[in-house]
Amino acid sequence: MQLDKFSGEGVRISPLAKIGNNVKIGDRTIIYDNVEIGDNTIICNDCVIGEPLNAYYFEGDKYENPKTVIGADSLIRSHAIIYAGNTMGDHFQTGHRVTVRENTVFGHHCSLGTFDDIQGHSEFGNYCRLHSNVHIGMHSTLGNFVFVYPYVVFTNDPTPPSDICVGPTVGDFSQVATGSILLPGVKIGQHCLVGACSSVTKDVPDYQLVVGVPAKVLKDVREIKDRETGEAHYPWPYRFSRNMPWNGMDFDEWCKLMNNNELVGWGRTQKVNS
Repeated sequence: MQLDKFSGEGVRISPLAKIGNNVKIGDRTIIYDNVEIGDNTIICNDCVIGEPLNAYYFEGDKYENPKTVIGADSLIRSHAIIYAGNTMGDHFQTGHRVTVRENTVFGHHCSLGTFDDIQGHSEFGNYCRLHSNVHIGMHSTLGNFVFVYPYVVFTNDPTPPSDICVGPTVGDFSQVATGSILLPGVKIGQHCLVGACSSVTKDVPDYQLVVGVPAKVLKDVREIKDRETGEAHYPWPYRFSRNMPWNGMDFDEWCKLMNNNELVGWGRTQKVNS
């Protein structure tokens, strides 16, 4: 016998929510006021979508839940809590037990790993990938095609405790490796690589590899070569295309296509032959 997680047991959906076509909602999931869910989206068991903000507990009947949007073709895994006031683009995915606080905007094709904690008031571009156990402090900004690996922490208070809140900024196509910490307000450029367990305390220019505590520039990422073939590992879009929009074509071809469509702002670059 196979249990059906979409049996409708204990599901609560506000009459003020808008549910698209072919949406599946798992058992014991709660969908609050002013939630919009796009077509073909799957929300698994025990999720909370449109979780009311703190004001709900103090304003009583005056409280109005902010609009929450989950794009089409998304997948929200069990025990995820998405607060009101968030916007998720199409093809959004989460692992289990993810928390996304209010006023965060995601582009299309973004994914969050299990136990990720997004503390709100942040912005993500398209195709951002966060692996498990990532903490993103409030007012952080991630560009397009940013990869963040497990146990990374984005901090946002330079003199805790204080009323200052300024999160890190990470540019297009950059990666932050496992166990790293980004200090408040640091700006990481495009096509950068932050080495594992690094502590980034200063801004990082484009195309730089930084490692250590505190992190220091080691070299230009385009100098990192395969020991056997001598081929460059970076920029990584030239050697990695799985689930990327340039899959099945050369990255340069895709860049030209983006030019034709006036969508160049996704981190266009050129190969470096050194």
